Amino acid sequence: MLIELKSCTAEDLKKLMPIYEQSNRENIRHFFPDCTDPEEGLRKAEESFGQYICEDFLADANNTYYVLEKNGQWVSALRLYRLKDFYYIEALETCPDCRRMGYGTKLLTELIAALREKGAVVIRDNVDKDNLASLATHKKCGFVVNQENGVDYLCDEEVDEYAYGMLYQG
Repeated sequence: MLIELKSCTAEDLKKLMPIYEQSNRENIRHFFPDCTDPEEGLRKAEESFGQYICEDFLADANNTYYVLEKNGQWVSALRLYRLKDFYYIEALETCPDCRRMGYGTKLLTELIAALREKGAVVIRDNVDKDNLASLATHKKCGFVVNQENGVDYLCDEEVDEYAYGMLYQG
Protein backbone atom coordinates (compact mmCIF):
# COMPACT_ATOMS: atom_id res chain seq x y z
CA MET A 1 0.00 0.00 0.00
CA LEU A 2 1.30 3.46 -0.91
CA ILE A 3 1.36 5.91 2.01
CA GLU A 4 1.67 9.65 1.43
CA LEU A 5 3.17 11.60 4.34
CA LYS A 6 2.66 15.35 4.50
CA SER A 7 3.52 15.47 8.21
CA CYS A 8 5.55 13.26 10.51
CA THR A 9 5.07 11.73 13.94
CA ALA A 10 7.54 10.00 16.23
CA GLU A 11 5.89 6.70 15.24
CA ASP A 12 6.41 7.50 11.54
CA LEU A 13 10.11 8.16 12.17
CA LYS A 14 10.41 4.89 14.09
CA LYS A 15 9.01 3.04 11.04
CA LEU A 16 11.26 4.93 8.58
CA MET A 17 14.59 4.46 10.34
CA PRO A 18 15.10 0.76 9.45
CA ILE A 19 14.76 1.70 5.76
CA TYR A 20 17.53 4.30 6.10
CA GLU A 21 19.78 2.56 8.65
CA GLN A 22 22.50 1.76 6.11
CA SER A 23 22.55 5.35 4.82
CA ASN A 24 22.50 6.76 8.33
CA ARG A 25 25.48 4.58 9.26
CA GLU A 26 27.32 5.81 6.15
CA ASN A 27 26.48 9.41 7.08
CA ILE A 28 28.10 9.16 10.52
CA ARG A 29 31.61 9.78 9.17
CA HIS A 30 30.37 12.74 7.11
CA PHE A 31 28.18 14.51 9.69
CA PHE A 32 29.75 13.28 12.94
CA PRO A 33 33.43 12.62 12.10
CA ASP A 34 34.55 12.83 15.73
CA CYS A 35 32.08 10.20 16.92
CA THR A 36 33.91 6.93 17.62
CA ASP A 37 31.02 4.88 19.00
CA PRO A 38 29.03 3.43 16.04
CA GLU A 39 25.78 3.14 18.00
CA GLU A 40 26.05 6.68 19.35
CA GLY A 41 26.83 7.83 15.81
CA LEU A 42 23.76 6.03 14.48
CA ARG A 43 21.59 7.62 17.17
CA LYS A 44 22.91 11.07 16.24
CA ALA A 45 22.48 10.44 12.50
CA GLU A 46 18.91 9.20 12.99
CA GLU A 47 18.06 12.15 15.22
CA SER A 48 19.48 14.60 12.68
CA PHE A 49 17.71 12.82 9.80
CA GLY A 50 14.39 12.82 11.65
CA GLN A 51 14.76 16.50 12.44
CA TYR A 52 15.41 17.24 8.76
CA ILE A 53 12.33 15.28 7.66
CA CYS A 54 9.96 16.88 10.17
CA GLU A 55 11.30 20.42 10.42
CA ASP A 56 12.67 21.09 6.96
CA PHE A 57 11.49 18.66 4.29
CA LEU A 58 7.84 18.30 5.34
CA ALA A 59 7.63 21.97 6.37
CA ASP A 60 7.46 22.74 2.64
CA ALA A 61 3.95 22.04 1.36
CA ASN A 62 5.41 21.09 -2.06
CA ASN A 63 7.23 18.10 -0.56
CA THR A 64 5.83 14.65 0.18
CA TYR A 65 7.30 11.50 1.68
CA TYR A 66 6.07 8.32 0.00
CA VAL A 67 6.29 4.95 1.73
CA LEU A 68 5.41 1.47 0.58
CA GLU A 69 3.88 -0.67 3.31
CA LYS A 70 3.69 -4.47 3.18
CA ASN A 71 1.95 -6.43 5.95
CA GLY A 72 2.23 -3.50 8.36
CA GLN A 73 5.97 -2.96 7.75
CA TRP A 74 7.33 0.05 5.92
CA VAL A 75 9.62 -1.55 3.33
CA SER A 76 10.58 1.20 0.88
CA ALA A 77 10.45 5.01 0.88
CA LEU A 78 11.44 8.15 -1.01
CA ARG A 79 11.24 11.90 -0.75
CA LEU A 80 9.47 13.79 -3.54
CA TYR A 81 10.05 17.47 -4.16
CA ARG A 82 7.86 19.57 -6.45
CA LEU A 83 10.25 21.92 -8.25
CA LYS A 84 9.56 24.34 -11.09
CA ASP A 85 7.93 22.19 -13.75
CA PHE A 86 8.98 18.74 -12.54
CA TYR A 87 9.20 16.43 -9.56
CA TYR A 88 12.54 15.44 -8.05
CA ILE A 89 13.09 12.17 -6.19
CA GLU A 90 15.62 11.81 -3.44
CA ALA A 91 16.54 8.97 -1.10
CA LEU A 92 14.73 6.06 -2.73
CA GLU A 93 15.65 3.19 -0.44
CA THR A 94 14.41 -0.21 0.62
CA CYS A 95 14.98 -2.03 3.92
CA PRO A 96 18.08 -4.21 3.52
CA ASP A 97 16.17 -7.38 4.42
CA CYS A 98 13.48 -6.51 1.84
CA ARG A 99 15.76 -5.83 -1.13
CA ARG A 100 15.58 -7.77 -4.39
CA MET A 101 11.86 -8.38 -3.84
CA GLY A 102 10.56 -5.66 -6.18
CA TYR A 103 9.53 -3.16 -3.51
CA GLY A 104 11.50 -0.26 -5.01
CA THR A 105 9.87 -0.94 -8.37
CA LYS A 106 6.44 -1.17 -6.76
CA LEU A 107 6.97 2.10 -4.89
CA LEU A 108 8.05 3.94 -8.06
CA THR A 109 5.23 2.40 -10.10
CA GLU A 110 2.58 3.38 -7.55
CA LEU A 111 4.07 6.86 -7.18
CA ILE A 112 4.00 7.41 -10.95
CA ALA A 113 0.40 6.20 -11.13
CA ALA A 114 -0.63 8.56 -8.31
CA LEU A 115 1.07 11.52 -9.98
CA ARG A 116 -0.34 10.70 -13.42
CA GLU A 117 -3.87 10.86 -11.97
CA LYS A 118 -3.17 14.59 -11.63
CA GLY A 119 -2.02 14.88 -15.27
CA ALA A 120 1.16 14.59 -17.28
CA VAL A 121 4.24 14.22 -15.14
CA VAL A 122 7.98 14.79 -15.40
CA ILE A 123 10.18 13.22 -12.72
CA ARG A 124 13.94 13.58 -12.32
CA ASP A 125 16.28 11.59 -10.12
CA ASN A 126 19.99 10.94 -9.75
CA VAL A 127 21.31 7.39 -9.48
CA ASP A 128 24.88 6.49 -8.60
CA LYS A 129 26.60 5.10 -11.67
CA ASP A 130 27.73 2.02 -9.72
CA ASN A 131 24.26 1.30 -8.27
CA LEU A 132 23.17 -1.20 -10.89
CA ALA A 133 20.12 -2.34 -8.92
CA SER A 134 18.74 1.20 -8.70
CA LEU A 135 19.50 1.86 -12.37
CA ALA A 136 17.61 -1.29 -13.33
CA THR A 137 14.68 -0.35 -11.07
CA HIS A 138 14.41 3.11 -12.60
CA LYS A 139 14.60 1.79 -16.15
CA LYS A 140 11.99 -0.86 -15.39
CA CYS A 141 9.66 1.95 -14.28
CA GLY A 142 10.16 3.97 -17.47
CA PHE A 143 13.05 6.24 -16.53
CA VAL A 144 15.86 6.86 -19.00
CA VAL A 145 19.38 8.14 -18.47
CA ASN A 146 19.15 11.62 -19.92
CA GLN A 147 22.31 13.17 -18.46
CA GLU A 148 25.75 11.62 -18.19
CA ASN A 149 26.18 13.45 -14.88
CA GLY A 150 23.49 13.95 -12.28
CA VAL A 151 22.31 17.38 -11.18
CA ASP A 152 21.44 18.19 -7.59
CA TYR A 153 18.45 20.44 -8.10
CA LEU A 154 18.37 21.24 -4.39
CA CYS A 155 21.94 22.60 -4.25
CA ASP A 156 22.23 25.23 -6.96
CA GLU A 157 22.11 22.55 -9.66
CA GLU A 158 25.48 21.20 -8.59
CA VAL A 159 26.82 18.53 -10.97
CA ASP A 160 27.41 15.03 -9.62
CA GLU A 161 29.87 13.16 -11.84
CA TYR A 162 29.29 9.94 -9.87
CA ALA A 163 25.59 9.78 -10.75
CA TYR A 164 23.46 9.65 -13.87
CA GLY A 165 20.62 12.09 -14.36
CA MET A 166 17.43 10.06 -14.76
CA LEU A 167 14.19 11.25 -16.37
CA TYR A 168 10.64 9.96 -16.49
CA GLN A 169 8.06 11.63 -18.75
CA GLY A 170 4.52 10.43 -18.94
